[in-house]
Amino acid sequence: MANTRIQAITLFIILALVCAFVPTFSVEEAEAKSLWDTCLLKISPKCALDIIGVVFENLTITDSCCHDLVQEGKMCNDKLIKYIADKPLLIANEKKYLKKSDDLWTHCVSISPTA
Repeated sequence: MANTRIQAITLFIILALVCAFVPTFSVEEAEAKSLWDTCLLKISPKCALDIIGVVFENLTITDSCCHDLVQEGKMCNDKLIKYIADKPLLIANEKKYLKKSDDLWTHCVSISPTA
């Protein structure tokens, strides 16, 4: 079971990285660079994986990662999830992923001491 979880998370990381360097998808190269430069540098790789896992794999997130997410900001969270959800393999469920992202944001804001 844990092996499947690791494989799924690894798949999403690979997908995100590949898509970041292939501008032929729906997000332009400048937008991908902006996402990496302004958002993903503000959050730990583990928390980024947790966020992706919650939205795309129904996993859970720690309170400390919720705090990091709130510190990162809603715009960055929305950009990251939209960027991944826009990919051809995921676009059919994009609305579901965006809703889950909003639910995650609401949850994290409610438990974050800086909210």
